[in-house]
Amino acid sequence: MSDVPQDLLRELAPRVLGAVVRRYGNFALAEDAVQEALIAAASRWPGEGVPEKPLGWLVTVAARRYADLVRAERARRRREETVAAWTPPPPGPAGDDSLVLLFMCCHPALSPASRIALTLRAVGGLTTGEIARAFLVSEATMTRRVTRAKQTVKDSGIPFALPTGAERGERLTEVLRVLYLIFNEGYVGTGGRSLQRADLADEAIRLARLLHRLLPADGEVAGLLALMLLTDARRAARTGPDGLPVPMAEQDRRRWDTARIAEGASLLTAALSRDGLGPYRLQAAIAAVHDEAPGPEDTDWPRIVTLYEVLMRVDGNPVVRMNHAVAVAMASGPGAGLALLDRLGGLDGDHRYQAARAHLLEKTGEFAAAHEAYLRAADLTRNMAQRRFLLARAARPAG
Repeated sequence: MSDVPQDLLRELAPRVLGAVVRRYGNFALAEDAVQEALIAAASRWPGEGVPEKPLGWLVTVAARRYADLVRAERARRRREETVAAWTPPPPGPAGDDSLVLLFMCCHPALSPASRIALTLRAVGGLTTGEIARAFLVSEATMTRRVTRAKQTVKDSGIPFALPTGAERGERLTEVLRVLYLIFNEGYVGTGGRSLQRADLADEAIRLARLLHRLLPADGEVAGLLALMLLTDARRAARTGPDGLPVPMAEQDRRRWDTARIAEGASLLTAALSRDGLGPYRLQAAIAAVHDEAPGPEDTDWPRIVTLYEVLMRVDGNPVVRMNHAVAVAMASGPGAGLALLDRLGGLDGDHRYQAARAHLLEKTGEFAAAHEAYLRAADLTRNMAQRRFLLARAARPAG
């Protein structure tokens, strides 16, 4: 028999967890039961074959494992009787429980770090060790973080159901933000030796696809997925053989993923036809302008500047303003962009800001100042590939 398809188990895991949490309400015990059911599937299916209804098989086994766990806790004998008598109901529409889990993991009662960790654990199916490695903390630290998050969810009394009305919109905003942060960590890791974490970027895209499949009419959900696809399409060209970053202007565009670009552009076109214009659709539109250019000299920088100006009215955070300044530099000359950068506040300790300043200072011929800014940027980043790149730029001969 062939090995169990891991993609199948990863796809089914949140739906099984959702079914068990929906019935019993205890998130922590339900997750333990589901993990045991997945282990049972991984050990039995290669020899027995994948069941005709793998979701039902997993839900049934998880329910039995849950009963075993409750039975082991003498203080919960009354719940044990309820569990022992329960016959698992048929699963709901595909993906419904996964969406509920996404909303639950992104509850405002949790800190941003806890939302990310719990989403990757419960919905993404990553192990605690994998999440710990992704965010450069010990497995013990991440275990405590996930445990506290699950306890917070339990203590909050959050019902296992989709929020409604205004609360649903607020929680969807948090869901999108968490997926965006997961993708960004995969696109450029905050630390570690490699520029990119492909596993995190892939997981963010997978979850965004799931969310889009469940909420196909939401323009910002489609916009976020389009943004991820249009950005991730450049993955293969973003690093050289030495692992160092390759700036977009120097990338071999023949290595860009044209299928992802086409899919992202199609999603964006449909999303832009809907009411409103949120930050993810605007960022996706900027990414699309870059991807559509056959070469760096063909990039429509004035259009990008305009899009950033619209984005600043929607979300004028300092990073957006920094990117706008760089776009102005490309459209109107490095001096104009540098003047905007120098008026920004609160970014002196951000390596991206220092690297942008260094690049524009170099373009204006201020080589000594550029050298210092590159060194400052290198000191500020914890990503070793970025650090090596910035130090190499600082060491280049003036002019």
